[in-house]
Amino acid sequence: MMPETRPRVVVVTGASGGIGAATAREFAQYGDHVVLADLTPDRAQDHAAAISEQTGTKAIAVACDVTKSKSVEAMMQAAVDSFGSVDVLVNNAGITRDNLLFKLEEDEWDDVINVHLKGAYLCTRAAQSHMVRQQYGKIVNLSSTSALGNRGQANYSTAKAGLQGLTRTLAIELGPFNINVNAVAPGFVDSEMTRAVATRLGKDPEAHKAERAAKIPVRRVGQPEDIAALVHFLCSDKASYVSGQIIYACGGPESRR
Repeated sequence: MMPETRPRVVVVTGASGGIGAATAREFAQYGDHVVLADLTPDRAQDHAAAISEQTGTKAIAVACDVTKSKSVEAMMQAAVDSFGSVDVLVNNAGITRDNLLFKLEEDEWDDVINVHLKGAYLCTRAAQSHMVRQQYGKIVNLSSTSALGNRGQANYSTAKAGLQGLTRTLAIELGPFNINVNAVAPGFVDSEMTRAVATRLGKDPEAHKAERAAKIPVRRVGQPEDIAALVHFLCSDKASYVSGQIIYACGGPESRR
């Protein structure tokens, strides 16, 4: 168990907005220090400054390309240099390059697979050495309901399904070192990414959101804070007996009628 004498150190990738930024805020509200890692850290820095001002905890932004091992290692070292440890890792970094298979270019496949899967692998490999040494760690991977299959997302669906297999395997390998590994699979969440998708489809983002909400049993779309709260719970000691699980946060199963 972690000593209660110090705040935990939480690394969140893809933290420049949406679920990543909301997750960093959630942990900070409970007194943890947060490292907001992102490929372009300018917006992440704005979030880090706001988090520090609003919560009184320490938050920093670090530039990181999760597909490059040296960049990942440097980011993790920055976390250790700033706060002394790495206790929690949230693998949230992700991109979309949607296309039907016959139009899907090789680089669109590679980019999505690399950011989601290779990124989670590299970040977890770098973080686990610190976690194993201290015999404590929490890791959450961000999957998606798209892991179950989604038209026009062969690359994204494959990457998100792969993260589920990675989660279960890491839970087996790292469990003996008191490290919990779980995945959260959100459904439709109102974010910059989903609004951009709506625009690309030629739809008004608000109308698209209302259309999706009508098919969700709770009759609303998800918010980044909904996902952040679940991630935080899975990283709490109240969930210390939960590992290797994939939890769908999607407002209930969509009706097929």
